[in-house]
Amino acid sequence: MSKQAASLPAVDLTAETPCCPPLAQRRVPAETAAVLAPAFKALGDPVRLQLMSMIASAEDGEACVCDLTPAFDLTGPTISHHLKTLREAGLVDAERRGTWVYYRARPAILRQLAALLAVAPAPAP
Repeated sequence: MSKQAASLPAVDLTAETPCCPPLAQRRVPAETAAVLAPAFKALGDPVRLQLMSMIASAEDGEACVCDLTPAFDLTGPTISHHLKTLREAGLVDAERRGTWVYYRARPAILRQLAALLAVAPAPAP
């Protein structure tokens, strides 16, 4: 096996169908865990989790950094760092329009994360 083939992700984070069964049903393969862990790690910070929520719930499906920054008692560069982390984890896409950058959530990866965390309902008594 070549090194290039080994570096390709075993999971397609843009797929519409879940990558694997929920972790409560079956062990997560190491390759899948390695691909999904950066997204979970990015969401493990309270500011990034709030930013992700603001972006994902934005009325037009996107949020301007000009609207995100004032919501926090943090500097612009700090917010930019957090947004970069979300981008690098594949959770959001960014588009520059003039002076401002607009962020959109990537629904496919959010579905992958949600499917992995899904818990079957408890059996009826």
